[in-house]
Amino acid sequence: MRFIFKVFIFISFFLVPLDAHAQDYQVGEGDILEIKVYENEDLSTTVRVSSDGTIRVPLIGEINVRDMSVSRISMRIEELLADGYLVAPQVDVFIKEHRSRQAVILGQIRNPGQYELRGKVTFLEFISKAGGLTPDAGSSAIIKRTRKGSSQKDEILVDLEKLIKKGDTSLNLQIQGDDSIYISKARTYYVSGEVNKPDSYKYESDVTVIKAITKAGGFSKIAAKGKVKIIRTVNNEKRIFEQVKMDEPVLPDDVIVVPESLW
Repeated sequence: MRFIFKVFIFISFFLVPLDAHAQDYQVGEGDILEIKVYENEDLSTTVRVSSDGTIRVPLIGEINVRDMSVSRISMRIEELLADGYLVAPQVDVFIKEHRSRQAVILGQIRNPGQYELRGKVTFLEFISKAGGLTPDAGSSAIIKRTRKGSSQKDEILVDLEKLIKKGDTSLNLQIQGDDSIYISKARTYYVSGEVNKPDSYKYESDVTVIKAITKAGGFSKIAAKGKVKIIRTVNNEKRIFEQVKMDEPVLPDDVIVVPESLW
């Protein structure tokens, strides 16, 4: 007699229904797979992926599933069951419980620390999970990531200005287990003298003298607008640039000085 069995593998968060991301999720050590063979309960089992990336399935035996996507595991089990065991088996894969994958985020983040990764988590999602950036966050982040098959770590630089302000989604990388993320602190410049709000300000790449003065509330009534100076460190020495132009680019740690008009 010709028997057709349907095999379903459930891999889910606490029995949460499968979503599109789960289909691409790559399983690893600690993931729990529930295998249920309908119409043949003795083939049903629940297994955890071992440290060497394998599971043991009734009839088939040991299968290496390390770094295989959910859809690929489904196809692989169909192939093996069809090889002398079942006729035209159909395999569906769902998520039951992910392994405990974690990543660390430090620096200018509201809630620094270690967080669990469940499913696919992008860089921006991870930032949100940690409470978002602080007001002092700089324009870059570094992701330290262990190279596959090696103990060496690579450093990935993320331009936060391009990602967040300019919407370059190609920089919204997927966070991986054991990633270590550091959010840099913004560099500053200073505006002093005859402006309405002398203070230090967060440096941005496109800031000019006139933009910096505008940020500082504009010139005061007694400002000498044509005599603005910049004090800048060059090769570890302080230099003074006199009567700078309003479109002069400002550099990190610059001190913009607006003197008082004498008449």
